[in-house]
Amino acid sequence: MKLSAPKMITWGVAVALGLLSVLGRFVSAIPLVGNHYYWVMGAGWLLFAVSTMIDIL
Repeated sequence: MKLSAPKMITWGVAVALGLLSVLGRFVSAIPLVGNHYYWVMGAGWLLFAVSTMIDIL
């Protein structure tokens, strides 16, 4: 399997999801993230993994 670096926009979205989930853990006032911060973090990690394996992202 040949791995490649993710594009900058994909990397930025994944990092933003990670930051939102960390903020959602400590600040429950963030809508849609406050109670589901674990799933948002998982989505960010999944986006990192998929974008590394697929050259399109």
